[in-house]
Amino acid sequence: MLSHAEAYDPLDPTGNVTIKWDVMSWTPDGYVAAVTINNFQMYRHIGAPGWTLGWQWAKKEVLWTMVGAQTTEQGDCSKFKANIPHCCKRTPIVVDLLPGVPYNQQFANCCKGGVLSAWGQDPASAVSAFQVSVGLAGTSNKTVKLPKNFTLQGPGPGYTCGPAKVVPSTVYLTSDRRRKTQALMTWNVTCTYSQFLASKNPSCCVSFSSFYNETITPCPSCACGCHNKNNCIMSNSKAAHRTGINTPKKDNTPLLQCTHHMCPIRVHWHVKVNYKEYWRVKVAITNFNYRMNYTQWTLVAQHPNLNNVTQVFSFDYKPLVPYESINDTGMFYGMKFYNDLLMEAGPQGNVQSELLLQKNKDTFTFKQGWAFPRKVYFNGDECMLPPPDTYPFLPNSANANPITSLTMAASVLLVVLSIW
Repeated sequence: MLSHAEAYDPLDPTGNVTIKWDVMSWTPDGYVAAVTINNFQMYRHIGAPGWTLGWQWAKKEVLWTMVGAQTTEQGDCSKFKANIPHCCKRTPIVVDLLPGVPYNQQFANCCKGGVLSAWGQDPASAVSAFQVSVGLAGTSNKTVKLPKNFTLQGPGPGYTCGPAKVVPSTVYLTSDRRRKTQALMTWNVTCTYSQFLASKNPSCCVSFSSFYNETITPCPSCACGCHNKNNCIMSNSKAAHRTGINTPKKDNTPLLQCTHHMCPIRVHWHVKVNYKEYWRVKVAITNFNYRMNYTQWTLVAQHPNLNNVTQVFSFDYKPLVPYESINDTGMFYGMKFYNDLLMEAGPQGNVQSELLLQKNKDTFTFKQGWAFPRKVYFNGDECMLPPPDTYPFLPNSANANPITSLTMAASVLLVVLSIW
C-alpha cells in the first residue's frame, strides 16, 4: 500500500508507463512479439540517455533476435553450437537503439535513444517499440509463461512496475483500413513513478517577487540538499569558463553553480503588473547545472486563476484537468525550435515567459499570497516552495484590490473639485 501511495500524483492521477507485449506469431520453439512502451504521463518525459527495461524470464527462455533495441549483455550462450542467440541471460536488460542505425535493424517507433516525450506535450513521440524473437518458450497461449520482475529506469530510478497481466488481444488495422487483425496474445505491465524513490531531495525550488513589495522571497536554504556544496563552482570563477565544463558524466553527476539553495533548477514567479481586468505574471526558469541541458522541458503550476488564462507569450500552454470540476492546473513547455531547450548553467541557461490572466472579481486578491502558485513541478518533479509566511505581502496601507483604491481616490478628487 505504501508503494502505491508514494507513486500517486494528484495532478496526474492516471499517469503511468505501460509496456505492452503483443505475440504476433508462434515459432517452433517460442514466439515473436512486438513490445511497445507508452508514456502516458502528462508532463513527465523520459530524457537522455533514455529508458532501460529489464525483466526475469519465467523459465529458461532466450532472445534469438531483436529488432529496434538491444540487450546490454549477451550472457553465456556456450551451450548453443550453430545459431547463437542475441541474449542468453535470465535477466536481460534492454535499451533503445540510437538514431541512424541501418534500416534492417529498425522497427516502427524505435531508435530514438530511449527518449520519450510526455503524453501531454507530444503524444506521437511518447511511444517506443521493438521486436523480440523468444526461444525455449511456450508455443501456445496455454504454455507461454509471462516474464516477471519488470524494472524500468527512466533514465534514473523512481519507477516501480507491477506484474504482467494478460489483457484482450490488441487489434490492428491493415494499411487499407478495411480489415482488422489481432495479436495472438497480449499482456501489459504498468509502471508508476515516485519522486521519493527517485531522490531523497527535491530537484528544483521556487522563488517569488511582486511589484507591490520590494522584498524578494528566495528559495529556501539547502532546498535540494547541500551534499554538493563542496563541489560547486562560483559563477564568476575561472573554473566556470574552462573547456569541457559542460561535458556530462556517465553517472549524470551534476556540477552545480554555488547557491544558497543548491538546486539544479530554480523557478521564479514574479507578479508584474495589475490592470483593471487582468494581471500579469513573469515566469523564469534558470539552470544551475553546468553538466546538463534540458530538452523538451515541462513546467506545471497549480493556481486558482489558471482557469482564466488569456495569453501566454513565449511558452506553449496546455490546461490540465485531471478532475473535470476543477481547472486550476496548467502545463507550460518550450516552443519547438525556439526555447524548448534549456541550456546549461551560464548566460544562456534560462528561459522565461509572461502570462496574462483575467481576474475573477469574486476571488481575486493580492492578500495572503493568493497571487502565487500552490504547487510547481519541473520535468515532473515537485519543486520546494518558500514557507508561506515569507511570501511578499501587501503594505499595510494597501487595499485588497488596488483598483478599488484608485476608484475611491478619484471619487474624492471629484467631490473636492465640485466644492471648489
